[in-house]
Amino acid sequence: MSVQDAHILVIDDAPEDIRSLLQALRAQSWRVTLATTAQQGYQRAQLLAPDLILMDVRMPGMDGFALCRQLQELPRVRHIPILFLTSAASIEERLEGLSHGGVDYILKGCEPAELLARVQIHLRLATRADASVPSVQDATAPGQDEVILHAAMRLIGRCLSEPLTLEQIASAVGTYDKRLSAIFRQRLGMTVFAWIREERLRKSRQLLVDTELGMQEIAENIGFRSACNFTTAFRERLGVTPSQYRRAARQGAPVDADTVGA
Repeated sequence: MSVQDAHILVIDDAPEDIRSLLQALRAQSWRVTLATTAQQGYQRAQLLAPDLILMDVRMPGMDGFALCRQLQELPRVRHIPILFLTSAASIEERLEGLSHGGVDYILKGCEPAELLARVQIHLRLATRADASVPSVQDATAPGQDEVILHAAMRLIGRCLSEPLTLEQIASAVGTYDKRLSAIFRQRLGMTVFAWIREERLRKSRQLLVDTELGMQEIAENIGFRSACNFTTAFRERLGVTPSQYRRAARQGAPVDADTVGA
């Protein structure tokens, strides 16, 4: 890909609001494709694998942050730079967008020259990285249920200390609670919250072995209210206390209730 021949996908449910920005993009030698819904943007990103994506944040159904999470689970798309477009200027929303994988945040009211300059910068950066990105055939593309599953798992893994509801998780990955529940049951054979519990305990085992954190710190890090609640859940699941697990693991011994002693 060269910067001059780049293909840019713009995803915005109100393209009339960014008419001047679209005109500026089309005045260049770039190919510009427009999607007016998040679902259409998902499909066109997967099909066309553009060189850069300009994405609105606030869209009905699935917002830009949720769409970004889904795109990051597509092997053919995850390396593509995503620039968020928004009319909101709050620092909280900007930081949220950057934390979700966006490489830049552009206000819709900006001058077209600023947009072009930022797009050119990220196209040049993407061109330099192109050689290190392996080509991925379409046959390897996962279905959307699998994309949603892995996006939810990744989100949960990053937010273990937060008391997320099923509705919040589903919305954050671009779906609704019943569909997300069905996906977890069909793909993993467990509920969303059963998986969260397993992930919390998996993370706790890592922290017990790899850090010197105390039980209260570990409990807070993985979303338990107290060290007592954490210890009870750990012992019920593994048959040993966290302290016993840490001691045995560091001694190189097998870690189970029989060898450690409950």
